[in-house]
Amino acid sequence: MKIVSWNVNGINACVNKGLIEFMKSENADVYCFQEVKATKEKIPKVSDSYHEFHSHAKKKGYSGVSMFSKTRPLSVIEGINNLLFDDEGRTLTLEFDDFFLVNAYFPHSHRELTRLQFKLDFNKKFLEFCKKLKEKKAVIIASDFNVAHREIDLRNPRENQKNAGFTIEERNWFDSFLKEGFVDTFREFVKEGEHYTWWAYRNHARERNIGWRIDYMIISQSLRNKLTKSGILKSVLGSDHCPIFLELTD
Repeated sequence: MKIVSWNVNGINACVNKGLIEFMKSENADVYCFQEVKATKEKIPKVSDSYHEFHSHAKKKGYSGVSMFSKTRPLSVIEGINNLLFDDEGRTLTLEFDDFFLVNAYFPHSHRELTRLQFKLDFNKKFLEFCKKLKEKKAVIIASDFNVAHREIDLRNPRENQKNAGFTIEERNWFDSFLKEGFVDTFREFVKEGEHYTWWAYRNHARERNIGWRIDYMIISQSLRNKLTKSGILKSVLGSDHCPIFLELTD
């Protein structure tokens, strides 16, 4: 099974920049998109080969996640059973025979860290949600976590010590999250730095590779022996993020 995850930063804008062609070329079993910024009615039809699932925010043009799966899931769970966070359309979960696949778009802490506590509260509830799923079967999480876990996960760690996405509070939470039995799949294959998934639009950051790795494919430890690939598709344009993927054997 191949799963692709991508913060598209507006799905309609991304379609205009080649999203449908990208989906055809990758031919993934499931696509998980974050920050779609559109209601279901405003999302274009991408393919007749996929079952579509969407969760949008109450606030127009904000947040939202979508999933496209070749296989019809056993069940669909919208949100994490918390209205405060679910009103922002941040999580969507599909249940398959052997695992739950969670598509999540984590809050950003914002400038001056005005939303740091909101994010930490979301983090706590999200972990509780995933732990409950993991009691039933394995879990895969495809997500923009909006945090660079370690210093090798961003170009300029020293300058960003107290900035959104690299605060000690966010990084410590990610540590505790992984210790609950989850694996950062990319780091199973690549140990060195300078591999990023997001670049600011300003100052030619992407061309200069001044970026952050804030998008992750996470799996339960129980799936580690089925993991065959996990990577970053840096050359794919269409958003300020690039897609990531993982592959699992049956």
